[in-house]
Formats: sequence, structure tokens, C-alpha cells
Amino acid sequence: MPPPTKAPSTAKSRSSASAETPLEPNALKVLIYATWRDRLLVFDEPDFPEVGLQVPGGTVDGEDISAAALREFSEETGILPATPLAPLTVHDYRFSKGGVEVRHRRHYFHVRLEGDQPATWLHREMTPFNGGGPILFHFFWLGFDDARVRLGYGMGHGLPSLG
Repeated sequence: MPPPTKAPSTAKSRSSASAETPLEPNALKVLIYATWRDRLLVFDEPDFPEVGLQVPGGTVDGEDISAAALREFSEETGILPATPLAPLTVHDYRFSKGGVEVRHRRHYFHVRLEGDQPATWLHREMTPFNGGGPILFHFFWLGFDDARVRLGYGMGHGLPSLG
């Protein structure tokens, strides 16, 4: 679910918006912070090494936002969590693509995974939102401090909401 380009981006929070009239988002997104022990689940894309480190998530496709979060998490990770995803925060994220400002309203969720988890695994998302073939994801766990530094595309914005 990365933005299509690595163009410089700026992120603005709804709570810290200036006096300007807020613009409606181009898309509603969900991002899921899956935690296990003292780690955060992240992934990269082996077929696209230029794509930054991410957390599971994607586009809301006409369904309830919570349902979209569960669907995206399961599609991307191959995991159907035993516990519900808890809403954390909402953040408006802006970036430039081809000279045009793109606005995503991101809904952040948290799920705590239990039991034994693999240190790393590969999974293919079979139904990417923009069509095309399956996308290979390489999942692994990072400590929170490392994740804050390494996550791309502003995806670390909601980490303080984890407490």
C-alpha cells in the first residue's frame, strides 16, 4: 500500500491543521500496528527494494473502516487475529505525486498477537487494490525505537498512540 512514488511528502494531522479549510481526502486508508511481545510487525517488498519499510494496511473499499482493517491485515499477512483490532487514531497524510497533492485519511489500528510467532515469513497479497499481480511481502519484527526510525511513508505517526 505504499504511495506510488517516493516523492517528498509532508504529513499534517487533523488536530494540528492550520486555519486553512481542510480538504477532503482522496482515499481512506487503514494501517495496522500488530505487536507481539515488545515488537512491531513490519514488512518490505523483496521484488521492489526501493519501496520503504511498511506496516500492514490498505485502502477502504466501500466497507466499514474496522472491517477494512481486518480484511487488509489478513490479506497482507495471512493471519486472522484471535483478538479484535482496536482503533487508535486518525491522521491526514499528504504527499505529492506528479505535481498533484494526494490526501489520505489514515485510520490506525492495533492488534496484539499471542502465542508463538515466526521470526520472519513471506506472504503474497493476491488481490492488490490497484490490480496487477500478487505482491510478495517479507514480514519480520522490529523494536519500537527501530521502527520509529525505519518506517517509510509517515507510517510511524500513530506509534505514540500505542502507549
